[in-house]
Amino acid sequence: MEINELFGILGVNARALAKGDLIVRSPMDGAEIARLRTDSPADVENKVALADDAFLEWRRVPAPRRGELIRLFGEQLRALKDPLGRLVSVECGKILREGLGEVQEMIDICDFAVGLSRQLYGLTIACERPGHRMMETWHPLGPVGVITAFNFPVAVWAWNFALAVVCGDPVVWKPSEKTPLTALACQALFGKALARFGEAPRGLSLVVIGGRGIGERLVDDRRLKLISATGSCRMGGAVGPRVAARFGRALLELGGNNAMIVAPSADLDLAVPAILFAAVATAGQRCTTLRRLIVHEDIHDDLVPRLKKAYRTIAIGDPLDAESLVGPLIETAVCEAMRDVLARAAGEGGTVFGGERVLEDRYPDACYVNPAIVEMPEQTATVAEETFAPVLYVMKYRDLKEAIAIHNRVPQGLSSSIFTTDLREAEIFLSAEGSDCGIANVNIGPSGAEIGGAFGGEKETGGGREAGSDAWKNYMRRATNTVNYSNDLPLAQGISFAQG
Repeated sequence: MEINELFGILGVNARALAKGDLIVRSPMDGAEIARLRTDSPADVENKVALADDAFLEWRRVPAPRRGELIRLFGEQLRALKDPLGRLVSVECGKILREGLGEVQEMIDICDFAVGLSRQLYGLTIACERPGHRMMETWHPLGPVGVITAFNFPVAVWAWNFALAVVCGDPVVWKPSEKTPLTALACQALFGKALARFGEAPRGLSLVVIGGRGIGERLVDDRRLKLISATGSCRMGGAVGPRVAARFGRALLELGGNNAMIVAPSADLDLAVPAILFAAVATAGQRCTTLRRLIVHEDIHDDLVPRLKKAYRTIAIGDPLDAESLVGPLIETAVCEAMRDVLARAAGEGGTVFGGERVLEDRYPDACYVNPAIVEMPEQTATVAEETFAPVLYVMKYRDLKEAIAIHNRVPQGLSSSIFTTDLREAEIFLSAEGSDCGIANVNIGPSGAEIGGAFGGEKETGGGREAGSDAWKNYMRRATNTVNYSNDLPLAQGISFAQG
């Protein structure tokens, strides 16, 4: 299917994508697929102002009615899941099955948000004063700025957008400059939902196109009450303090250096495919990608050869080819970074398996690589860094306490897992003395989270939570209310303030 055909099906005006200063290339082959005009500072100002005006109206709409709009958006996504999933694959390089899975995440969060629109509950609180009722209420927060990364170009925005809209907040979205086309497609699909919905304010969903400077304008704008930003730890280190300086809220989803402990009792028939998917899916470009494998010394020599055998079967190639399991890295510069980090690991005593660039004769302007396994003598400085490429470091351990110490001894704290059939080991790993990550799993890998649970991590991962559970509270403000329905005015804490 031609790229312009995809644009037509999704409702994007292809002619508007032919002239501009931002060149968009597909990582599949490095070919130019569009040219977009980036937003000027005046454009950004106008869009944020439009979102601010929309908030004044949208906050008065009952939450179940707001949920109806998201229900209609979910219907549009269902109807056009295949073309949007294909566009995701073309623009960010993940295989089609993953592109379709990303759109399914959007559908799932819409379903979740529709139900949530009737469950924005507060509490009734016991009051110490007779004739009084105390409670908490939740109100829309205000316009939200969402900054997303290339690797999940639509799902992470949808996690924020669906909840924000039912909570009463318009959204201004800055997609990665590497993947702006999927954002424009989402805008077009939401426009169709708006047309079916009927009356709604302009400015509920707006996209700004550009690089770092555009993102900084959103970060510094006091009208955007929440900035939800996905990216590197370095990016979060810049965003967080700037938002805090203006007393805004920041929801940060940053890097992950995720590990799996494989215990002596582990079912290796389960562990091997779990490791394979977690380490190489999306060509190692997930924030939840498995990057460190901590294996008990008694099973290391059994597991690692089986894992290398599985790696040799990986089909690498065109992400739209049904046989492909691994597509390209986002750009050729990542190939160089991967080569450099493998050289560093080797210099620290590591033994490298794989990691070569492949298909270069067929795709000279793209970057396809064999995923790498690096057997390390210990957890070095290189291992403690996150490399956004398919590099899996393997280390040995003797006892669970040592394994957990290795596991936790990195700056990031997103996702983690253990493979064991020992109940005590599993429970220790999930306990306060176990994994220090926001996500901790048993007998499944660290990748592939469901939207029903809150997604996010600790330490330099940022501490934010998106998607399920009570993540909706990010997009609302809480008020504690006390109502006196008596004829007296008793004070709290028994204070007497009698006159005369």
